[in-house]
Amino acid sequence: MIPVPLRRAALVVAAATTALLALAAPAAAHGADAPDGTDYRATVTGVAPDRSGVTARMVEAGARLELTNRGSVDVTVLGYSGEPYLRIGPGGVYENSRSPATWLNRTIAGETRLPAEADPAAAPAWRRIADGPTYRWHDQRTLWRADAPPAAVAADPGREQRVRDWVVPLRAGDTATEVRGTLDWVPPPDPYPWWVAGTLGFLVVGAAGLLPGGTAAGVRALRAVGALLALGGAATVALTVGRALDTGAPGAGGLLAELVTGQVWTLLTGLGALAAGWYALARRPAADFTLALAGACLALFAGVSNLAVLSRSIPPAAGPPTLIRVLVTVALATGAGAVAAGLLRLRTAARTTPRPHPNPHPHLTRTP
Repeated sequence: MIPVPLRRAALVVAAATTALLALAAPAAAHGADAPDGTDYRATVTGVAPDRSGVTARMVEAGARLELTNRGSVDVTVLGYSGEPYLRIGPGGVYENSRSPATWLNRTIAGETRLPAEADPAAAPAWRRIADGPTYRWHDQRTLWRADAPPAAVAADPGREQRVRDWVVPLRAGDTATEVRGTLDWVPPPDPYPWWVAGTLGFLVVGAAGLLPGGTAAGVRALRAVGALLALGGAATVALTVGRALDTGAPGAGGLLAELVTGQVWTLLTGLGALAAGWYALARRPAADFTLALAGACLALFAGVSNLAVLSRSIPPAAGPPTLIRVLVTVALATGAGAVAAGLLRLRTAARTTPRPHPNPHPHLTRTP
């Protein structure tokens, strides 16, 4: 029979994890069409002819093209049939509801059903959709949409190679211009070493829970797990900042806004792991339970939700891809290890806790 304290701890961990999953659903929808990673690297090489105040770049692991126009003249992005699609300038961002690109670019797959009003030959019907001089959208010209890779890639997938050069036409006033870029195939990494590292880390951290809690070795083990969980929390915070930067968040204000909206649950998970690690280092009451709960959240929201990073060459986070994989592996190993260590320590504590005698005064028992 499972001891009552252990059952209660497991129940609370399960309830908290379920609640976090339910609450995290709206946050996940913020970037629902952003990829978990890709093997195609889309890069902007420039705007030609060069115009003062007009810049472009790829964000969200190449899923969106971002255009900024700080000049005094509106820049019009042309759609797939050469029709006006977007208008970006000092007055904000406008989209042409009659451009098929307006609807196709709603998703990265470009599978939105076109409404009856979508007609590239019709006069534009502009509607304001954003303030400021910057807008980001899925542009099918910058992406590889087919399920199968290009023939050249299929013939030699282990070599980095150019898939194509791409162009997105613009019009600045009466002047024709364009955003130019490239799309390259980047061979994916071997995920096996990362899985091995994560598994070994999990076993090492989890094994600390086998040491008796009341001994000096058990105290040192508790502090070690707390320190490692805090390390996983720091890795998660760094990963969260990298993901926020990859969305194209402008400046410190934009970064903060992205962190507290689109990345809020992952950020809270990392901060919670840092706090739980400190709690265990200080040998506070219920530290074992705190380790298990914080570790479960860390493994789920920072580890499992980012597993695709281990097998994709272009992760959806700013920074060197290898560093991003290290952060995910550390979060996964320390989080899962803290769950194992915390539950093992709770189980040991429940077994060693003396149970009260059913008759506290056996010498007073009457005999018939």
